[in-house]
Amino acid sequence: MSRWNPFRDETLTKRQTILAAALVFVVAGISGWVYEELFYRLNDGVFSWRGHGIGPWLPIYAFGMVILLFATAPVRDTKWKVVLLCALISGGFEFLVGWALYRFHGGLRLWDYNTERWNWGNIGGFVCFRSVLVFALAAPLLIYTLVPLIGKLAKKLPGRAYTLLCVLPFALFVLDIINGYLIRGL
Repeated sequence: MSRWNPFRDETLTKRQTILAAALVFVVAGISGWVYEELFYRLNDGVFSWRGHGIGPWLPIYAFGMVILLFATAPVRDTKWKVVLLCALISGGFEFLVGWALYRFHGGLRLWDYNTERWNWGNIGGFVCFRSVLVFALAAPLLIYTLVPLIGKLAKKLPGRAYTLLCVLPFALFVLDIINGYLIRGL
């Protein structure tokens, strides 16, 4: 298995693999948005629009999942290692991003575990045990279900259809990120 292929499927071309990673990016961003909508419904008693943009997706989940996709590829045969690696990397990534936004962007907080229920193990409001546990369990779920499904789609769909399926939502997501963070300044 080559290190660049997080799908661990040597029958996929580099192009198919890159497109598949783009689709994982989108699905993870949407999955994170759904999770947060449900969590904040339970936490606050009301639905609230999570995220910065127009679309139903959250960039930190998207970027985090792609990082986990590549980081777990070498140990994917051992599920407990994948869960542990997902916990460590996602917890560190969430803390680092939260801290950096707060420190270098005028106290900006896109999330604050200080104000939530179930925030045991809270570190500065940037990360807590519940969030790490959710990532440690949800990321392997995506890795072991979504990743093989996307690999199968890459092989079954005609090239143009597969490209459109991957590129269109990815482009919309990226444009939404650009609009939210760079144009509107969040």
